[in-house]
Amino acid sequence: MRGPFEGRSVAIVHPAWHSCGTYQVVLGQIEAWTQLGARVVTIACSDQPGFVPDRGWIWKGFTKATPELDAHERHSVGAPLSSVLAPKFLSDVLWPYIHGDQAVIRAGMISRAQLPVALTDEAFDIVHCNHFFCMPVATQLAKGKAPVLMDSHDLQARQFVIMNEGLPWLRPLASYEQMLARELEQMRKADVLLHLNAEEDEAFRKLLPEKRHELLYPAVPPVPMAPGGDEIVLVSSWNRANVESALWFLREVAPRAPEISVQIYGSVAGGVKAADAALFEKYRDWFAGRVEHIGDIYAGARLALLPTTSGTGLSIKSVEAMASGLPLIATTHAFRGMNLDAARLANVTLKDDAEAFAAALREASARPTPTPAERAASATRAAYDAHFSEAAYCGRLASIATPLIS
Repeated sequence: MRGPFEGRSVAIVHPAWHSCGTYQVVLGQIEAWTQLGARVVTIACSDQPGFVPDRGWIWKGFTKATPELDAHERHSVGAPLSSVLAPKFLSDVLWPYIHGDQAVIRAGMISRAQLPVALTDEAFDIVHCNHFFCMPVATQLAKGKAPVLMDSHDLQARQFVIMNEGLPWLRPLASYEQMLARELEQMRKADVLLHLNAEEDEAFRKLLPEKRHELLYPAVPPVPMAPGGDEIVLVSSWNRANVESALWFLREVAPRAPEISVQIYGSVAGGVKAADAALFEKYRDWFAGRVEHIGDIYAGARLALLPTTSGTGLSIKSVEAMASGLPLIATTHAFRGMNLDAARLANVTLKDDAEAFAAALREASARPTPTPAERAASATRAAYDAHFSEAAYCGRLASIATPLIS
């Protein structure tokens, strides 16, 4: 069956990142546009000097780490070393950066990127850009003719302020308002702004009321709902918000349910150890390390925990847990950025107080492991299918983009 974009060409512009949330979102975009019938071309943008297109050797590590991109025509772009030695770069980009302006360095580097010869004569029907700082390349590819969709991936100025905390920048330090202004300047160049969660959608509608905004949840790969097992699992990677959440669970919740053992998967173990070595040693046997395929964790579990106390943006691990169809014990914050009432999902127990969370854990641990059929028919799996599956993403993307080429 022909898709609505059969015979059309779509450029997906993205940072030259891998093994991160942005990269997973990009893979979902590639799959969706392919299902819609489009020819997909990916363009990875480096914010490091010297990563020009014709230096294949310098891109070797990124290429090896992103084999999924090989299924389609792929390109890599970056700024030559000469451009970062120019007086204008030193005054307009480097000087603000050493004062902590994370926004200017990214957009400043990528705006000086050289496009490969193969793209100079290319005429795209749609340019799908990820992150505001990749917009300089996106607008070059659009050539004033193709509409540009831009995924915001959270309010970046807010993230930059968090990144700057404790770093030895020169004073005066770049302010949130300065970095936000640079972010919004690039975003105004897009035709449609796409937002991955309800929080950023609401924020950017207020900041840029003149623009068209669309809430478009990312496509999150499904996880197996069988065969089930005996484990109570907590999945978490190493970042500040996740470490804070894990510390709260281990300090406040776990001692209130001493008879229960939990398997903690992911790289968060390193963060817990760095923050509280004694606590890590106390629960060392709980940390199960990283697993190549996250679906294997949920396939062998009977209960999943989401003791989330901090963090911004949509929680992908919460969506993955929903997709598993397992019973979930979670804090309210685990479902941030979702326009759904988690309290109405039958297999979700929401508890924000440590004692209540522990009581719910003790109660749920006494229940039998749900069958694959029960997991498939669960409320969270239905919510996942409706909002976060590849099919849901593909349908929503088509409804947004089709009118732009009609």
